[in-house]
Amino acid sequence: MDRRIVRSRQMIMQAFIGLLGEQEFERVTIQGIADRANVNRGTIYLHFTDKYDLLEQSVETYLMMLADSCMPEDGPTNELSRDLLIRAFTYLKEHAEIYGVLITNKGIPTFRHRMTQMIEANITLVVNQMKLETGIHKDVLAQFLSVSITGLIEWWVVQSMPYTPEEMVEQMARILQARLQLW
Repeated sequence: MDRRIVRSRQMIMQAFIGLLGEQEFERVTIQGIADRANVNRGTIYLHFTDKYDLLEQSVETYLMMLADSCMPEDGPTNELSRDLLIRAFTYLKEHAEIYGVLITNKGIPTFRHRMTQMIEANITLVVNQMKLETGIHKDVLAQFLSVSITGLIEWWVVQSMPYTPEEMVEQMARILQARLQLW
């Protein structure tokens, strides 16, 4: 793809995310996005059919960027490693402005929902390789872990990332290794 096209799309998405951080989705207008991105309205319509399409494509783009950021150098893996999780938390921290808006924007649960689905798909691959002797169903475990991880990420972002990525991953590991007997 032509670099100018890529740059225009990036500018438009960044302007859109910036506006979402300031106002609810319903109040965001194509003209507002165009003004913020310093492009014509027509330029936006060359790339996106409307603001709903822009939302969908932004969600997909930023999820793919997050997924790519934590991909091991030797390609995809079915293992959930501390290194992979540290890379994910580090990437989120480095891009906190964007992901903070996407994860916490109350009017648009799309990003959070899709992130949970992405995490669940990866967790399912790991869980399916495990031998569970505890009577826990693998699909229940995968769902529990994916929702928990998404919630933990959201909490971390909302709390202005009070712990380092390494500390967050260490805490997650301790929770998963703990044998809490709550009942």
